[in-house]
Amino acid sequence: MHELNLTKVTEFFLLGFQVNQGFRISLFCIFLAFYWVTICGNLLIITLVSTSRKLHTPMYFFISQLSISDILVISDIVPYMLHILLNNGRNITLIECITQLYFLGSSESSECFLLSIMSYDRYVAICNPLRYSTIMTSRHCVILSITCWLFGFSFIFIYIIHTANLNFCGSDIIDHLFCDFIPLVELACTDVFIIHLEMYLFSILIVIIPSTIIVISYVHIVLAVLKIPSSTGRQKAFSTCSSHLIVVSLYYWTMFSVYIIPTKGRSLTMSKILSLLYTVFTPLVNPIIYSLRNRDIRKAVQETRDKLMIW
Repeated sequence: MHELNLTKVTEFFLLGFQVNQGFRISLFCIFLAFYWVTICGNLLIITLVSTSRKLHTPMYFFISQLSISDILVISDIVPYMLHILLNNGRNITLIECITQLYFLGSSESSECFLLSIMSYDRYVAICNPLRYSTIMTSRHCVILSITCWLFGFSFIFIYIIHTANLNFCGSDIIDHLFCDFIPLVELACTDVFIIHLEMYLFSILIVIIPSTIIVISYVHIVLAVLKIPSSTGRQKAFSTCSSHLIVVSLYYWTMFSVYIIPTKGRSLTMSKILSLLYTVFTPLVNPIIYSLRNRDIRKAVQETRDKLMIW
């Protein structure tokens, strides 16, 4: 009877950072700058890969797909966050919360699969260079990319449906920057055992399995590179993988920190900061890493700039 008398919650209040107004305005300016730099950087990579004939290779095709994923992630999170910072909180309906959660989870999941496919691409390029052009055809790359997006959006959809059917009848305050899985489920007043079980299952499918593929691919890559007799050849082989390794390390470190490592004893402020790393920081640095450490992209940028100056 007590549960029946509880009012069903259909709207939540996102707290964000509870700090003084001056600090919130500073954070607003910082995140707005991060947002525009991220959008411009990733759009630049997508444009260069689409227009520059030298970048019409599997590796750059997958980099452009990664840029699309980064744009989806940061566009799903930062506009809400800016509103929260300006107004010291924000009301969000259950439908809006579930929608934000779905697009965040789908984009992040797709990125996990894309990173594993990119490691496979590097494995084929270094360990089977003579067969690379026949294995990584344009058709094969498109199929792999579509598969990554379908897996990402379909796996999370199952979890989202069950989360949306939970009853929320207690507190309506989410002490977070956006609608994330753990803060939302903690507010449910029904049994969430199945939801937690599904979350761990999807963590294995979306995080553990792709990361295992990446590790196995790079073990074979390292063994193959070590067999190269010249130091110049080894350095050149490793340089083709360095950008991808940096991006993978940053991404999976933050993902494991938020979703895999137990949260017991972690402060709410630390949870918010860690969530910013994979939703804001990683999409920001990915295009910077690929542009600064990649000679072909830097050359394509220079050629595009020269053409604009001529016009």
